[in-house]
Amino acid sequence: MAHGNNPLCGDALVVYVKMNGDVIEDVSFQGSGCAISVASASLMTESLKGKTLAEAEALYDNVHKALTGEDDAAELSGKLQVLAGVKEFPARVKCATLSWHTVHAAVDNDHDISVSTE
Repeated sequence: MAHGNNPLCGDALVVYVKMNGDVIEDVSFQGSGCAISVASASLMTESLKGKTLAEAEALYDNVHKALTGEDDAAELSGKLQVLAGVKEFPARVKCATLSWHTVHAAVDNDHDISVSTE
């Protein structure tokens, strides 16, 4: 598990990850925040269930690059496509990526880390 917090807008969540070897058997979150933050966290949980750690890392990298505009070739597929427009609003990118940074910390076994998107 890991804690995520965006003090600029008040988004805060806890991400829980259940592993079975190197496969994400289950992932969930609890918390509150703006609609973008909560929607992104919900889509994240759906996207990561059943993925290996390598697949999850690749998806994390792709989502981060697509939302930050770091890689113009990075595209989101499936339900994650709804997040693509967030990159046009830099102040909201932090909302959309908070859960992704937090799950990344959780699978890296940084249990007590507080992820800040300041």
